[in-house]
Amino acid sequence: MKTRLNVNVDHVATLRQARMGGEPDPVAAAVAAELAGAQGIVVHLREDRRHIQNTDLILLKESVQTKLNMEMAPTDEMIEIAVNTLPDVVTLVPEKRQEITTEGGLDVRGDIEKISAAIKEIKRAGILVSIFADPNSDQIMATSKTGADMVELHTGSYANTSDKTGMITQLDKIRKATEEALSQELRVSAGHGLNYLNVTAVSRIKGIEELNIGHSIISQAIFRGMEKAVKEMIDLL
Repeated sequence: MKTRLNVNVDHVATLRQARMGGEPDPVAAAVAAELAGAQGIVVHLREDRRHIQNTDLILLKESVQTKLNMEMAPTDEMIEIAVNTLPDVVTLVPEKRQEITTEGGLDVRGDIEKISAAIKEIKRAGILVSIFADPNSDQIMATSKTGADMVELHTGSYANTSDKTGMITQLDKIRKATEEALSQELRVSAGHGLNYLNVTAVSRIKGIEELNIGHSIISQAIFRGMEKAVKEMIDLL
């Protein structure tokens, strides 16, 4: 089965917020990505609203025709927004105000009770729940105990490794984590730092249903346009 591509449009909103204006529009970017063949749209509604805004989420819910994945911290505020907005998927992620981008997976093992309670409330609204987790056994096993439907494996360590031996080692970790997640009846996606040079090897790992990619596609779209950027990524999968 071909791995599906979900496009994260956060950085379109980042560019818009640089001028606090109305363009570029992340909703228009999402429409263009879908028309180019993307099978899902991802946005991270951060607590500090540094890029995606509440109104973006509402408009995306109304316009996305494939699947809307809302990344969020497991806080009371975000749970309430998710339950009221009803995205197709909620992905629980860690969040620190000072970080430039998400630096790693959620520590599920260290906060399993709080995360499980959040998942129960979100799933009660009929929303599928995923957890963004590092590809190691402890976090996969903890994720399986929370009631989550899916795990998104953090691929940052793989993407940030420049030497071939290191990349092979990190790929093996992702592969083993995928196998373990599947054995625990968790669906599997992956993402973070993936680009046009490193994505194919991850897409070939059996059991990974979809990849969530944002920064690389938006960067390429500046020079080639959104349609070409998305189609070129899909071709690599």
